[in-house]
Amino acid sequence: MRFGQLAVATALSMLLPVAAHAAITFVPGTDGRAFTVAGDATDLSGLGGSATDSRLGAFGSDLFYDSASDTYFGVADRGPGGGVLDFTPRIQGFKLDIDANSGAIRGFQLVSTTLLSRADGQFFNGKNPGLLNGNPSVLGLSFDPEGLTRRANGNFLLADEYGPSLYEFSPNGVFIRAFTPPANLIPRRSDGTIDYVAGRGTIVSGRQDNRGYEGLTLSPDGTRAYAVLQDPLVGEGSGGDGRRSRNVRIVEYDVDSGEPLRQFIYQLESRDDINARIPGTANDFGATAQGRNIGVSSITALADGSFLLIERDNRGLGEADPTAALPVGSKRVYRIRLDGATDVSGVSLAGTNDLPAGVVPVQKSLYLDVAAAIGPNNVAGEKLEGLTFGRQLADGSLNMILITDNDMSVNQPDGSTERFDVCTSGPGGSFTLVQIGAACPAGQSLIPTTLYSFRVSGADAVGVVPEPSSWAMMISGFALVGLGLRRRATRVRFA
Repeated sequence: MRFGQLAVATALSMLLPVAAHAAITFVPGTDGRAFTVAGDATDLSGLGGSATDSRLGAFGSDLFYDSASDTYFGVADRGPGGGVLDFTPRIQGFKLDIDANSGAIRGFQLVSTTLLSRADGQFFNGKNPGLLNGNPSVLGLSFDPEGLTRRANGNFLLADEYGPSLYEFSPNGVFIRAFTPPANLIPRRSDGTIDYVAGRGTIVSGRQDNRGYEGLTLSPDGTRAYAVLQDPLVGEGSGGDGRRSRNVRIVEYDVDSGEPLRQFIYQLESRDDINARIPGTANDFGATAQGRNIGVSSITALADGSFLLIERDNRGLGEADPTAALPVGSKRVYRIRLDGATDVSGVSLAGTNDLPAGVVPVQKSLYLDVAAAIGPNNVAGEKLEGLTFGRQLADGSLNMILITDNDMSVNQPDGSTERFDVCTSGPGGSFTLVQIGAACPAGQSLIPTTLYSFRVSGADAVGVVPEPSSWAMMISGFALVGLGLRRRATRVRFA
């Protein structure tokens, strides 16, 4: 939840007493399962030309709740196929029918699809810079948005993986400005040439390939933005490719100037601790998985100055494992504080997995073990990527929603530009690859987007509600709520 944009009405309502006990409880539907939106649902873009142009997918790459309009906003990333297919990145606005007593999600209504473009009308594109521009050094309109928040004036801030970049857009999706990226995050070859496409072995500094900004949030007063990388920088850690390091950077920006201010280290959970939760040893994560297959996928600022971060492995139901055959080791939410953490803007961690003497990482404590909380009836989605707080429930507890990115149910094989739809019968079942847009075999369907609803009360809700000092800022954004709506509302089928 980004508190600079919340409504006064919600802020007032959240001053009601919260249940005395401390608890975060998963709230399933009547069938005991999480709520899902079908993988073949369509959005409101009205685009044609390919089977995925209007597919409602990947919109769980981040999540933001606007209480003034009771609308959730999800951002779609670079779309199907992992950056090799044309796709216009977009923001999807939707409403959830949530039971006021239990917190269970009972329905989903898509209300807007906002395509992202420049002022001249050219749309941003999910294709990687090499394919889109013919030059891996030119970012151009290549855009892979993974982080989403909203300012009090109604403008959206989006953070992407390609740059990594941080952009501001108007409520109707028109580009306004780019923030300045820290120089040490820009991917470069050994001769200093920028390369937004290549991976380890070619780039020697900056973010790892496909491991740029993965989450974005605003401070309660709206003056600071915080973007978090998914994994360590490519030149850091033993081996010099980031894959053995636990040290992930959080970047603090001044919103008015768009300039980076500070960087902090967030330390991923040790793979040894994650492996200890996996039965046997055959499916353990290896040394090079520490900073590659384990990472951060979301950051959410809370009113007391702390943050929630989603940390996850690359396992679970998804295009790479459509029957969820591999055991999940980590799907967790941590609460962190920056107090006392060292500014590492000018600190290199090249060649070491350890922090230099005197460098203090952010404080970290477990907030929620998602995989454990959802229980055996639910298999965690591979890409758990969005978290926000929604309405207050009847008993005073808070409703928290987590969402997955389903990759549009299109596979992403390495070394090939040929892509297929992934059809599955579900965990423990079977799967089939079919031509994009073709019908799935009987008993199989595209991978859905999954939303998990939780009740948060007692000590776990402390510091979550906005402070009165932020109300004036909230008011200023009211008039602009809903200006991004481009199409009429529609009901979307859920799986």
